[in-house]
Amino acid sequence: MAESVVTHLLTKLAQFFENEAQHLTGGQEEALSVREELELVRAFLRVADSLEESDDEVRVWVKQLRNMAYEMEDALDEFSLILRHDHGFGFTGLISRMSCCIRNLKARYRVTSEIKRINSRVKNICEGHRRLCYKFSNAPQGLTSTSTDNTWQDHRGNALLLDKTYLVGIEQPKNELIGRLLQGALRREVISVVGMGGLGKTTLVKQVYEDPAVKKHFAVYAWITLSRSSKIEELLKDMLDQIMRVIRKPVLPGADTRNSHWLKMAIKDQLQRRRYLIVLNNAWHISEWDAVKHALPNNGHRSRVIITTRNADLAFTTCKEFNGLVKNMEPLDPEHSWKLLCRKTFQGNSCPSHLEEICKYILRKCEGLPLAIMVISGVLATKDKQRIDEWDVVRHSLRPEIDGNDRLKNLKKVLLLSFSDLPYYLKSCFLHLSVFPAGQLIEHRRLIRLWVAEGFVERKEGKTLEEVAMDYFSELLNRSLIQVAETTTDGRVKLCRIHDFQREIITSKSRDQSFATIAKEQTDMWPDKVRRLSLHNSLQSAQRNRSLSYLRSLYMFGVDRAFIDIVLGCDIKLLNVLDLQATPLSRFPVQVVDWYYLRYLSFRYTEVKTIPTSIGRLHNLETLDLKHTNVTQLPVEILKLQKLRHLLVYRYENISYLYKKYGFKALADIGALQSLQKLCYIELDDERNVIIMGEIGKLTQLRRLGILKLRKEDGRALCSSITKLTNLHAISVASVEDDEIMDLQHLISPPQLLQRIYLKGRLEKLPNWLATLHSLVKLHLRWSWLKDDPLVSLQSLPNLVHLELLQVYEGKTLCFKAKGFRKLRILGLDNFDELRSVEVEEGAMPCLEKLIIQHCKLLEKLPSGIEYLTKLKVLEFFDMPDELVKILMRDEQCEDYQKVAHVPEVYYGYWRDGGWDVQSIERSSEGDASPHQGTSMRSSEFPPCWK
Repeated sequence: MAESVVTHLLTKLAQFFENEAQHLTGGQEEALSVREELELVRAFLRVADSLEESDDEVRVWVKQLRNMAYEMEDALDEFSLILRHDHGFGFTGLISRMSCCIRNLKARYRVTSEIKRINSRVKNICEGHRRLCYKFSNAPQGLTSTSTDNTWQDHRGNALLLDKTYLVGIEQPKNELIGRLLQGALRREVISVVGMGGLGKTTLVKQVYEDPAVKKHFAVYAWITLSRSSKIEELLKDMLDQIMRVIRKPVLPGADTRNSHWLKMAIKDQLQRRRYLIVLNNAWHISEWDAVKHALPNNGHRSRVIITTRNADLAFTTCKEFNGLVKNMEPLDPEHSWKLLCRKTFQGNSCPSHLEEICKYILRKCEGLPLAIMVISGVLATKDKQRIDEWDVVRHSLRPEIDGNDRLKNLKKVLLLSFSDLPYYLKSCFLHLSVFPAGQLIEHRRLIRLWVAEGFVERKEGKTLEEVAMDYFSELLNRSLIQVAETTTDGRVKLCRIHDFQREIITSKSRDQSFATIAKEQTDMWPDKVRRLSLHNSLQSAQRNRSLSYLRSLYMFGVDRAFIDIVLGCDIKLLNVLDLQATPLSRFPVQVVDWYYLRYLSFRYTEVKTIPTSIGRLHNLETLDLKHTNVTQLPVEILKLQKLRHLLVYRYENISYLYKKYGFKALADIGALQSLQKLCYIELDDERNVIIMGEIGKLTQLRRLGILKLRKEDGRALCSSITKLTNLHAISVASVEDDEIMDLQHLISPPQLLQRIYLKGRLEKLPNWLATLHSLVKLHLRWSWLKDDPLVSLQSLPNLVHLELLQVYEGKTLCFKAKGFRKLRILGLDNFDELRSVEVEEGAMPCLEKLIIQHCKLLEKLPSGIEYLTKLKVLEFFDMPDELVKILMRDEQCEDYQKVAHVPEVYYGYWRDGGWDVQSIERSSEGDASPHQGTSMRSSEFPPCWK
């Protein structure tokens, strides 16, 4: 974590020497000295970060260095502000410059003195670094050791000794793994068991490993536990020793002194002719697998390797190399969680009724994590069962309990292993998740933009900062530190979350490392200098006695309007991030435009209506998020924001079951914003459309583009501009009226990275270029009114996953041909006025999982061939003829019902009073069907919503 802070400061120092050092009289040498010292200690910080938990001296040293880096950054930014002070023009500006000149001299002197003071501190801190280097160079494990305190690491081995009384919910996965071990292919296979720390991976695999049938099946077996300090020679010696013991042969002469290559050859020789089972428990990195895999021969005897890991990337890599299975560990379900808690807390007895509410609350916090349930149950077992107040203390103070209770400390340290193992560039990203309230689902795109704005993301050649941030996100996901809460229909992560206990731990870590202050209660203690502040309530009394002059990021959740005004009225001139999403804000706070360093500004889901012309002063702004506000027009001064990367100005209005979309009036010179990656949605003005179309072609960095109110005569110019947008991944275009023709045939060379296309408006014919987009995964066509069947052109798209068609075709029949739509998983057909039949040939849409048909009034039969869609999981019919509903209701005279008997979920419904009245079909064990009680659903939840 400290390495990340120092790296960020070194980047800022490099910029300082390039642009501003000449203005700092007497301070250049001091700043240069700071940079040289920091570069010397940065390599050691990677080791120091991993030793913080186990060495008090290291922890103090790292804290001093981190605080010093923060102070140096503050000094540099304050100095930059002095240089950029705007004095205005004319006589008033002259007087202002004369007055400011005196103040600047004082300010420069003060900043120079501050940098000198910091330089002196750096030298003292770095002297401590030299002492630590000497200390660790003389330690048995050396300076490069990344080991942590073994006194608590040993607790993780308790999973191998766990009393079977406390094994719940394990039989099914155990039997599944045993079956995989005893059966299957003759070739060697790997089974990777993956999941976050505490899910019971080791416990499960140990039960499988010790099963008598497994031991009998394999001639040779060995259990190897890895750690971050494991040396390959020691692991290989351990494996060889276990193998020799099992086959009852003496240890090979000289094995203790041999190198890793000799040991691998010896192990391979012993395993070559035998059926073996090798368990690699707690693998962290692919390098560990690479070090041992060549010792494990593919001998054709049904040999197996089991790996337990928190690293999904490692799990998938090993199984791809050696074939096999990736087993994702799932949390315990509520029933098994309750059973485990009662067994441990009440020694198998039932929970007293007066404690049920408290226990269920604590259990919800555990979220099915067996280790958490076991550890907290052990704490609860010591409480007086008649003293409900003792139990209530645990419920209301889980975070202090985790920090202070010895048993819970073990849980914390196990979960902290994953944090300690993170590379420095991921630690800040993971800690940043602590700013979001508990239980809140976090938008993936919001997170990516925030990480970039916070300065967590390092530049990589050939990638945008956002693409690098997405790599960071994927790495945290693969390490089981982030959980996917919701995906888009084409498989992208939409919402994510973290486990409640992980959140408690990173909140604690965030506080200890002065990373962020999370304020929820009036009694929460704030540090003297707050750098990131996340307010979860209105806390007027907590704010009054604290300076926010060094604040870099401000997040607000659940605060009232008056409190917003109080906080924004503070001196927060160094602010980088202001996230006021979903706050009760009705106007643009005028003081915001004075915050020169602001990079991220979000008023999403607020009532803000206008943006002042002075916004042009925010020269560092990268994200302006006005989605779902009342803003419909931007001042021309927005064009001064040359670093703007994401401009989101749009909202939806629900009309009937459809959405009407509103954007902002297009600016004639929009092409000046050369850094834009996302531009949504611009509303065209017929007087300047030709100019605006040309300007769009200048935005060559665009990844996502949204255009509203397109006219037929603008089509050729738009196509010409789109050709130039070679980085475009998604485009949405809507005509000025539903019956206005969109002339999009002139796109000769479409961007080949296009993955998502949304077109709303009449098409004289389906654009020929659509069929050439091999990267296309999602296509929405609305009100196209085509004369020719669009399926002919679209069926060969190799990667199309989601297809939505609303009033696209005027024909009476739609036919899905054999071998067409090979990857399609979701299909929506809506408002086909003339459609009488749908045909599905055998072999068409082999991957289809969800089919939605609605508002097709003349379609009275199920699609012929629907029985060929063997992977269909969900079938939905909305606002359809009664004859079709009778089939779904298992009318005895309708043999067609059997065609959908294989579909697990079948729904039908009607639009009434602003919502869908939806009923599901439930089948009895005999295959009969009966309607489920209808439930009113919002239109956004059923069926396709044309966003």
